[in-house]
Amino acid sequence: MLRLGVNIDHVATVRNARGTPWPDPLRAAEIAQDAGADGITAHLREDRRHITDDDIARLAETLRVPLNFEMAATGEMQAIALRHRPHAVCIVPEKREERTTEGGLDILADESRLRDFIAPLVDAGCRVSMFIGHDPRQIEAAARIGAAVVELHTGAYCDLDTEGRTAERDAELAGLAAGARLAASLGLEVHAGHGLTYDTVGPIAALPELRELNIGHFLISEAIFTGLGPAIREMRARMDAARGVAG
Repeated sequence: MLRLGVNIDHVATVRNARGTPWPDPLRAAEIAQDAGADGITAHLREDRRHITDDDIARLAETLRVPLNFEMAATGEMQAIALRHRPHAVCIVPEKREERTTEGGLDILADESRLRDFIAPLVDAGCRVSMFIGHDPRQIEAAARIGAAVVELHTGAYCDLDTEGRTAERDAELAGLAAGARLAASLGLEVHAGHGLTYDTVGPIAALPELRELNIGHFLISEAIFTGLGPAIREMRARMDAARGVAG
């Protein structure tokens, strides 16, 4: 079965907008795991704009499902990951001025440093994932540096679908499919995420090489209207339908 990781960053975004203790990301994570999430994703940014150090500590101590710790490739974040030793660490590009993660890592431009950077995380037992586009050169570089997983960036595919640019969307989907095949052939576990909604998840979930989707902003947005548990269960149902799994 295709796993669903639920990203809770934007629960913290709402909390931090008012400087109150609520809504609590840990409570959202507990609801998500009770609703069938296979894992929880949280991105500790360098500027702490949403998830905080305390959130990571509480998640690591409390969750019954795996924690996927998203982080930039910095010494500060490496030390935090080594302290908590989450099940998974996903290395993402990060810019202070961006609203959300824009595109994938350029592993080729920093291959030697990234190889050295992830080695202690691997030694600590973390499954290291690299958040990248579907460029074959980046996928091959991820395999060379010793990553266990690649997470393919689906943001462009989702944006093209929203904009009604059908031909370009289909070309991007074909690129993601080819990237997934290549990654799997190299022994990498293949995940995907960014921007996925009820309308866009089906064709991505149908890619047979994929083992996990990580979805956050849409689910938190939908939870305003339906509740987080129902939103997660509906996403799970659409993922299962794309895989031909009986409900």
